[in-house]
Order: sequence, then C-alpha cells, then structure tokens
Amino acid sequence: MLQTRIALVQMESKFGDIDHNLQKIEHFTRKASAQKVDIICFPELCLQGYSRDKSGPTAEPIPGPSSNRVTYMARKHGLIIMVGMAENSGTNNPYITHLVAYPDGKISRYRKTHLGSSEKPYFTPGNELTVFKSEKAILGVEICWDLHFPEVTTILSLKGAEIIFAPHASPTIVGDRREIWLKYMIARAYDNAVYLAACNLVGEDGTGHSFCGGALVIDPKGNIIAESFDNRENMLVVDLEPEMINLIRRGESRSMRHSFYLAGRRPELYTDLV
Repeated sequence: MLQTRIALVQMESKFGDIDHNLQKIEHFTRKASAQKVDIICFPELCLQGYSRDKSGPTAEPIPGPSSNRVTYMARKHGLIIMVGMAENSGTNNPYITHLVAYPDGKISRYRKTHLGSSEKPYFTPGNELTVFKSEKAILGVEICWDLHFPEVTTILSLKGAEIIFAPHASPTIVGDRREIWLKYMIARAYDNAVYLAACNLVGEDGTGHSFCGGALVIDPKGNIIAESFDNRENMLVVDLEPEMINLIRRGESRSMRHSFYLAGRRPELYTDLV
C-alpha cells in the first residue's frame, strides 16, 4: 500500500431526485479533487435516496445515465468515486449497489450481499465479495448490514484488501451511530489488519425519513484516526499511512505485536462455520 488520501461524505439525499443528488455528488467530488484526494466514498443508495419499498422504480442499469455521469466526474476530476445506487436486477427488486468509477473510465461495482430482514422483500442480494485495485491500495466495500458478518471482512482481507469502505444509510431512529459502530468496527479493522472507513446518509430525504450521519476511520491496529459526528453534511478528508499495514502484511516484524493474524488461521478447524 502507498499513502492514500480518502474522503468520506455525509450527504443528504432527496429521495427520487437523482439530478439534485448528482449535482451534490459533483460538488463534493470537485472539493475532494482540489484537496488531491485519491478516493471519495459516498453513502449507501445516495444516488436515488434510501427507500425499501420505493426503490424499484428508481433503479438504473450499469452502465446507464447516472453511472455514466459519475464516470465522467471521475475522469474530469482525476479520482476514484464510490457512489451508492439502486441497480436494475432484472426483477422488481433491485440490487443495493456501490459503483466504483475510475479516472480512466473503468466501472466496477459491489452489490450488497447481506440484506437486513426489512430489506429482503424489496431488494436482491449480491453474490460476490469483490476487491478493487487502485494505483495506491487494494479496496473492498461492505454496505451497512454486511459489517455485522465478520467473515465478509476476513474474506476481503485474505483477498488483499487494505482499505474497506463501509457506506451506510442508517436512520436517526436507530440511535447513536458512533456508539453502535464502535461495538464492532474496531474488531473488524484490528482482527483483519485493514483500514476501515465508514460514512452515512444524513438529514431529511423529503419523505419523512431522517438519517443520523457519521464518518469514521479506524486504522489496522484498531485506533480511531478520524471521525465526524456533527449531524450535518460534510466531507472528512484523511491521509492513510502505509507503514504499519505494510509491516503487518509483509510479515517483516518478529514482534507478535505486528502479527497478521489471518496468516495463522487453521481453516481445517472451522468447518462447523459452514
């Protein structure tokens, strides 16, 4: 991994107003480019706004009109853009997808694999745990509910992921987002020796739903290195230093303090998991 500057956006998305939301995505992307950010991540379903029962009619294909606009932004501003959107699945139930648009015009995606019980009637789960390569780091994405399944982070780390982005659409009614995230995100980062970078929708969506926001970055030793929980739209810019994760991943230290725990796994003992 090389030093990587990331930006995490807490964004207010108006449900169904794709053009308005795209304008906001470009606004933050322009700001990130001016600060020489390498990767900017927006929240879950920020393109159309989050709705369980109304997302179907708003879904788009990839490539499609909105993904093409995001790709144009990535080329224009020279950075990787990660945007949450409802993607056509060929059924009435779309995927909850995170688009990964590269500055060379390439498009990739991750489809949320673990749906919450209230999402299952309305969305289609993805079936692939994918990593994405950038010039400076290997990236993974887990969307909201995915983070509650430790195996997902482990698999992404074993596939080489060094930074895992965790976009959310968590409502205000759930409670204190920081307190909830810290219950498990520190463990995900520490056990798997990854940077973990989370962001959330914030504010009102125009349909009566309110989102609590939050942005958080945890390093591979489980330390909080940056956070923003001020319940408003903003962009958190963070430099991720490579020295510690490279030391851990390359196994160059004789100290157990810098162990890559996953290298000591004994999968033959874990068959009861499946």
